[in-house]
Amino acid sequence: MPLPRLADLSARLPAQARLLAPGVTLAVTVAMAAQFLSSHYGVPVMLMAILLGMPLHFLAEDDRAGPGIDFAARGLLRIGVALLGLRVSLDMVAAIGWPFIALLALSVAMVILGSVALARRVGQDRAFGLLTGGSVAICGASAAMAIASVLPARDTTERDLSFTVITVTALSTVAMILYPMLTSALGMDPHQTGLFLGGTIHDVAQVVGAGYSVSDETGDLATVVKLIRVTLLAPVVLIAALVLRRASAGSGPRPPLLPGFVLAFLLLAAANSAHLVPLVVTDAAQSLSRAVLVAAVAAVGMKTALARLAEVGPAAIVMLLVQTAALAALIAVPLLLGLV
Repeated sequence: MPLPRLADLSARLPAQARLLAPGVTLAVTVAMAAQFLSSHYGVPVMLMAILLGMPLHFLAEDDRAGPGIDFAARGLLRIGVALLGLRVSLDMVAAIGWPFIALLALSVAMVILGSVALARRVGQDRAFGLLTGGSVAICGASAAMAIASVLPARDTTERDLSFTVITVTALSTVAMILYPMLTSALGMDPHQTGLFLGGTIHDVAQVVGAGYSVSDETGDLATVVKLIRVTLLAPVVLIAALVLRRASAGSGPRPPLLPGFVLAFLLLAAANSAHLVPLVVTDAAQSLSRAVLVAAVAAVGMKTALARLAEVGPAAIVMLLVQTAALAALIAVPLLLGLV
């Protein structure tokens, strides 16, 4: 009996690949176009990917392209987030110090919990608060997509995710320009500036841009701080999955206790911390992770109807502005007071 089952499985694999190929190819093509525009015109690649994908929404409803686009929006993002584990290690903590690590963790928790509480006041559900709060507090578009993957299925899932990616990327770009000027006005030294930029700007690319616009020392430090924030993605997604699993008890299928991509993230981070992964592999994994996440964002854009974004409303934009300002204040005040 086992042999026929294996034969059936091998026979299904090519068919499954043929089913997914058109949609995945479309997502990758849009991602390549976004990368080209980003490289030549300096615009954020994630923002370009989702904006280029949205006009192609009709393809997500096509029987030929739809399955592959669905896979790219969910499966590829899990692969990309898992590979982020190779970008972080315990060695980074030594360069920052535990007091500031504790401040980062506390700030992330306060922004997320405050966002969940605030969501109802702007006409959104708690899932929207978790999605936007986690995106602002941790690592922008990557965090938004990882958190969205463990949220319960809703009619507004793609709309909320696209709105969050667009808004948080735009805010991150503005912060890249304004925050270095703000730190100078506040009298922060290069070390404090690196801690602030890495602890507050949403996306990794914008952290790098802002940090190195000040100095090499500031850029190096800001990048390390940002990657430590990326590390916080795993526990946040794990806690969210546990809470949602408990809340869904008796009301349909329950989310997995530990999402597979979170476990992969943790295992890869542990391997990197133990120096088990060659540098050439980590460098390749970083590039692959970025490329896969851009393709996933492009697929999310294709699954989003442009007209539905207007349903989110201006109050939600104000909410993200408040979240961004709150995170900046939570990091800046202890730095200026010399508490970390």
